[in-house]
Amino acid sequence: MEILIISLAAFATALLTFFSGFGLGTILMPVFALFFPDEVAIALTGIVNFSNNLFKISLIGGKADREVLIKFGIPAVAASFAGAWLLLTITKMPSILEYQIAGRNFEITPVKLTIALLLIIFSLLEIMPSVQNIRFSRSKLALGGVLSGFFGGLTGIQGAIRSAFLLKSGLDKEAFIATGVVIACLVDFSRISVYASRFKESNLQEHLILVISATLAAITGAFLGNKMLKKVTLRSIQLLVAVMLLLISIALGAGFV
Repeated sequence: MEILIISLAAFATALLTFFSGFGLGTILMPVFALFFPDEVAIALTGIVNFSNNLFKISLIGGKADREVLIKFGIPAVAASFAGAWLLLTITKMPSILEYQIAGRNFEITPVKLTIALLLIIFSLLEIMPSVQNIRFSRSKLALGGVLSGFFGGLTGIQGAIRSAFLLKSGLDKEAFIATGVVIACLVDFSRISVYASRFKESNLQEHLILVISATLAAITGAFLGNKMLKKVTLRSIQLLVAVMLLLISIALGAGFV
């Protein structure tokens, strides 16, 4: 059952978030968290997201902006290591709160609460009209890279911050998507190398079919998204993703997932 649920979620979110430049990992991580510990769920999400982004690079990677890749991507990769190591420390902390509803146990952990608060902030920023008029000069790209990479390593959430900076740096739609995909791959690769220390103890080799199924589903969604690229508006997709992130943040913060 978990293979079907996770694969359907991977397909739907990959299709939906192809245009926004973020959201696949953020939305997919809580689905993985239904079946795995938090740190394992984040690592598995990173694998699927990384594989999906490699495929997206083969589709549109040639349109990435090289200047932005250097100024944003290098700081993002460096900061992602710090975030990933912090994640491994936080996951050892005790639960903040445990409670029961209708006989079911719910647990609020530091990782889930951190992710929930970040999701709320990012989702609200995406739908606030006043934020849409903000523009970042390319001199601020390094700062955006540090923030995106650090939170990507810590929580798996990197795309929302990355998109906030890239959307306001003067890129057109295709360059925005392509540049974001390449940067995401770099950050995913660095944080997965840190998470790898937990793979063996979590018996992830027993779940290879699940990872492969989710990856193929995400690739299929990305392929269809590329076919629809010229038919959708970036803003409408971002608003829909923002609403979904807000709902997920509430569920995570309450310990429901």
